[in-house]
Amino acid sequence: MDNPTLEINTSRRQTATLERAKKLKILVVDDEPDNLDLLYRTFRRDFHVLKADSGINALEVLATEGEVAVIISDQRMPEMKGTEFLSKTVPQFPDTVRIILTGFTDIEDLVEAINAGQVYKYITKPWDPGELKAVVQRAAETYDLLKQRTEELRRANAQMALLSVLVQVTQAADTLESILEPIATAFSDSFTAEGCILQLVEGNELANVQGSYSRVGTTVNWLDQDPLVTEAIATGKVQTALNVAKEPKLTGLNHYQDTGVQAHLVIPITYRNGMLGVLSLQWQQPCSLREDELNLINLSAQLVAIALTSSRCYQGQI
Repeated sequence: MDNPTLEINTSRRQTATLERAKKLKILVVDDEPDNLDLLYRTFRRDFHVLKADSGINALEVLATEGEVAVIISDQRMPEMKGTEFLSKTVPQFPDTVRIILTGFTDIEDLVEAINAGQVYKYITKPWDPGELKAVVQRAAETYDLLKQRTEELRRANAQMALLSVLVQVTQAADTLESILEPIATAFSDSFTAEGCILQLVEGNELANVQGSYSRVGTTVNWLDQDPLVTEAIATGKVQTALNVAKEPKLTGLNHYQDTGVQAHLVIPITYRNGMLGVLSLQWQQPCSLREDELNLINLSAQLVAIALTSSRCYQGQI
């Protein structure tokens, strides 16, 4: 098979990156206003700090704000002890790192909470600001590492699923549509895209045959109006717009505004220098692609080309 390695478009679109929040979120919980204010002032420069004056209110904050990297909670609070509050956060937020502040020797509660994995570390009151900041920094690093490994595992599983689907469809297919739709679904899952369209190309123009998948409702196909698709077909190179808002050629296009697509990747599918189709991945937020993901795109595009050319239904059309 003469299927040259896909080249990534080297325009500034390639350098667009996901604009991550600069500060991790942490939650501080204490029923004493002075302590709560001190905790807030201690960490506000390094973190996005949320506050609550009781365990009950803290649970409401989490319900509204979602997962935080670190929770720092006082132990002795009315209505709900710190360890009780922290235990309630474990089922929904297992990755959050929990720190307890205690001004008394309630060893039984602390040992039980630590052994149950609900508390990362406890700090005695009055605390040393330098020690507390160091503990929280390590806790944040632990959270970051855990999230990175979780994401790497998720991506590895999704990539294996993508390759498995592509291998399966190269072996058997009843109709052309039965090939295109599962490929679009697998790509969307692997790269957590909201939408994906795999559309065939005939004579360097988009054909009517396509397969699509959407996480957010019905897929609207506007590829025939999109300059990235036109460029991908003309050059045979992957076209990337990972932050549409920063692309002057795209920001004025109605189909991006109407569908809410904020990042778009167009992958040409070629075989023996012939254009078979294009695959469009669409996200509703700016995103980034790592080197290993680009390598997977290259490999997957070659497998898609094999799937199309080896299927009985497609063989009848070429």
